[in-house]
Amino acid sequence: MFELYSLPTPLFGKVTGILGKNGIGKSTAMKVMANLLIPNLGDWKKETDFKDVINYFKGTETQKFMEKLGKNEINLSYKPQQVDLIPKQFSGTVRDLLKKVDVKDRMNLIAEKLQLTDFLDNDVSKISGGELQRVAIAAAVLKDANLFLFDEPTSYLDIKQRINISKFIASLANEQTSTLVIEHDLIILDYMTDLLNIMYGHEGAFGIVSGVKTTREGINSFLEGFLKEENVRFRSRAIRFETFKDISTAIPIPLISWKNLSKTLGNFNFKTEEGTLHKGEVVGILGENGIGKTTFIKMLAGVHKLDAGELDAEVSVAYKPQYLDTESQILVVEYLHEAIAKYSVQLINYLDLEKLFTQKLCDLSGGELQRVSIAKCLAEDAQLFLLDEPSAYLDIEQRLIVSKLIKNVANEREITILIVDHDLMFLDNLSHRLAVFTGVPAKEGLLRGPFSLEEGMNLFLQELGITLRRDVTSHRPRINKPNSVKDREQKEKGNWYYN
Repeated sequence: MFELYSLPTPLFGKVTGILGKNGIGKSTAMKVMANLLIPNLGDWKKETDFKDVINYFKGTETQKFMEKLGKNEINLSYKPQQVDLIPKQFSGTVRDLLKKVDVKDRMNLIAEKLQLTDFLDNDVSKISGGELQRVAIAAAVLKDANLFLFDEPTSYLDIKQRINISKFIASLANEQTSTLVIEHDLIILDYMTDLLNIMYGHEGAFGIVSGVKTTREGINSFLEGFLKEENVRFRSRAIRFETFKDISTAIPIPLISWKNLSKTLGNFNFKTEEGTLHKGEVVGILGENGIGKTTFIKMLAGVHKLDAGELDAEVSVAYKPQYLDTESQILVVEYLHEAIAKYSVQLINYLDLEKLFTQKLCDLSGGELQRVSIAKCLAEDAQLFLLDEPSAYLDIEQRLIVSKLIKNVANEREITILIVDHDLMFLDNLSHRLAVFTGVPAKEGLLRGPFSLEEGMNLFLQELGITLRRDVTSHRPRINKPNSVKDREQKEKGNWYYN
């Protein structure tokens, strides 16, 4: 019963982004483009001749692509969304996995570019989500293909790795290859793509693909919910991005404070400066993977004993982990019984979870499981909540809903929420303050702050070497091109962040 109208436009020599909600046919479109599905042009009873398909797209860029597809001149390589399923389908080392697909003997070169060299001989089941993601990207690129499709290539990656992957994917475009990217981190999508197709429609019913647009114009049209050229409004209201300003004049009430904490775990050494968390605030946490974010939370919760330093209180902590349980047979309604009993309006209705009640956790999509896990965590009886990568697998509209929910819950229940995430726009949209982790992954970590939003962003962006500006139309954050006039101006003023 699902209908898909038109297809994305892969252009050789360009990186094309696909932006849209989950469940409106992005994967179906990919199957058509991989020649796994032949479009039936609306008549599902009749077998379609491929010449009719080519004719249907006459006069568009898609026609050229369909002609090549008909002659079997298109070889597609696909990087799937859920990379955490790879260890269940493959056993062996990273090197074994990559050797299987390395047709042009480029494994060492790609491994160096994607920083895989240190764990090539590790077992695939023993590496982290971020490492798995980069291995999956490497495997896709090593195949003999001229159309690359990357489905959410930045989930599990920290912001430093996201910038590196963006540059890498952008570098794949040449006259012989075409690259398509599905990505919900708008800052990164903007940075790595040249052109954009918007997909809109109704989940599970129909999906429509817009004409191709420049990336800036496409993202702004998507946020506006209106396609000027097609004269179509596909969302009743625009998505607005404004930085969160704390205008309350009340004196903040401290929840927990610390001073010069330190903890050594194996070869990893973690330290903090002085800091305090207040009741009713949302604190964003910025930093690379493997730099002590989880260690710090365990110290606050009293799970890790301190080697040194002062901690003025222990607090009860609720934790939503980065990796979600994809194998549980339990029904959603049982898993969420506490949330349903206590917060059916605030959590269940707001996240639209009732329709999932009769499904098992193992049958949910990545985005559905993420929303269920967020609701389960926020329903717990605790003083401090840590949500580890709550934006992973969520589309841009769901990210906005979740960021509003987190702000509302913190405010209404006067609880403190820490958010570890690598989507800068998501953190920018919901944080009162920011804590910044610096150091060397797996060796040493230092926690600084929490700072004001502006001070924290400036400190973090300076370390990354990138500057952010606001788009004049939509006010969303955008990365400046390195050494552009705007980039140089902001760096000279010490203004890495756009406020």
